Amino acid sequence: MAKKVIIIGAGFSGLAAAASLAQQGHQVTVLEKNTVAGGRARKFEAEGFTFDMGPSWYWMPDVFDNYFERFGKKTSDYYDLKRLDPSYQIYFGKDDIMEVPAQMKDLEAMFESLEPGSAKNLRHFLAEAKYKYEVGMNEFVFKPSHSIMEFADVRVLKSMFRLQMLTSMSKHVRDLFKNEKLIKLLEFPVLFLGATPGNTPAMYSLMNYADLSLGTWYPMGGMHKIVEGMVSLAEELGVEIILGEEVKQVYVPNGHATRVITDKNEYTCDAIVGAADYHHIEQKILEPQHRRYKEDYWSKRTMAPSSLLFYLGVDKKLEGLHHHNLFFDEDFDLHAHEIYEDPKWPSKPLFYVCAPSVTDPSVAPKGKENVFVLIPLAPDLEDTEQLREKYYEIVMKRLEQHTGQSIREHVIYKRSYAHADFKKDYHAFRGNAYGLANTLLQTAFLKPKMKSKKIENLFYAGQLTTPGPGVPPSLISGQVVATEIQKYFT
Repeated sequence: MAKKVIIIGAGFSGLAAAASLAQQGHQVTVLEKNTVAGGRARKFEAEGFTFDMGPSWYWMPDVFDNYFERFGKKTSDYYDLKRLDPSYQIYFGKDDIMEVPAQMKDLEAMFESLEPGSAKNLRHFLAEAKYKYEVGMNEFVFKPSHSIMEFADVRVLKSMFRLQMLTSMSKHVRDLFKNEKLIKLLEFPVLFLGATPGNTPAMYSLMNYADLSLGTWYPMGGMHKIVEGMVSLAEELGVEIILGEEVKQVYVPNGHATRVITDKNEYTCDAIVGAADYHHIEQKILEPQHRRYKEDYWSKRTMAPSSLLFYLGVDKKLEGLHHHNLFFDEDFDLHAHEIYEDPKWPSKPLFYVCAPSVTDPSVAPKGKENVFVLIPLAPDLEDTEQLREKYYEIVMKRLEQHTGQSIREHVIYKRSYAHADFKKDYHAFRGNAYGLANTLLQTAFLKPKMKSKKIENLFYAGQLTTPGPGVPPSLISGQVVATEIQKYFT
């Protein structure tokens, strides 16, 4: 018999849960406070430019392929993927640029040119990373992580040693490579996981396999095309998606949620998925007696970074930029320290520039450039217009110096976005952009639980629970929670 499921939040995890539950025959309604689906992956349009608001890297294409295949679909039914080559480039200084090639033979040649003999070590490193990826993405991330006993399996326990859960990423990379540029290239993917490479388990070299072996891709039209595809699929399966309606209260008589109350309506339900900010749902929507965690628990969580973002429309084509550009022209370790260990606005920030119009002319008017600038920051910092402007000037000056052109005077559209906006738009805990940090003490069954302890039919999905932050994990989180709800109903 079909059950009524309410999903709070239309991000990747909410949409994935919705389609998966609808496929099981349930009546699913998604309630989203914003007027556009996608959560952090929303888009907006201004002055003829189309801006993706959040995620811009399309990694782990197999996760997306597997998701759509569950419904007898292909990613190509919804969007056209293009592999980027070079995958991205890193500016270490003016005229000191590393282009990261998509083809393995070219990548090995680049490693050899910087550190003779390192191609052999790269092959070894990526073979280990492939194993971690396959075990991690097939064994670990699809576990609901209710209990440590899910991992008490000889095969899994054996693999945990090979996964290098107790070795740091920093040590693992430095055992194999000595060239500082290669080390920065290999450590960069973990920068957003929520700890310095020295405090991140070497298991996360699986990110390097995703990066260097599986490649960097782009859905033509923008990352929001993934969201549009997921919305289309969900609606085809009968899901009702209601935008611009914010959940304010959950009615819970006798430990069982029966109604969800928004700022506009009331909905009856047999189960709820909290796919919005976990902390907000627990601490602001639920009554105190229904909360699994106290505020003290949340205050001790280690968060992944927040960000200062600039969405820029430029009235000319820019030179020296690829689709993805990392500016590592300042001290990597200092910036990481000022995010994770001594939280403050960074002394000399590293930053990232995405120019999707280099690949995709549809996201900018003819002859113009769509530019997205991101500075990773510690969560919960003071956020003022003056600070935003200060850092805009810092990074734009360096961008102009390194690419040898004037840019600021050609900016015809500009919008900034930081902590206060993450809190306002997503109720993001401490203004985080990426969720809960992937530290060893916040991995798997040590994350906030997917199932409420106090409300028998309330479940959670998204970047503050299993399996963790990022687009592919959020997509998986929605599928895992749907399986858990199906078990609950049966």
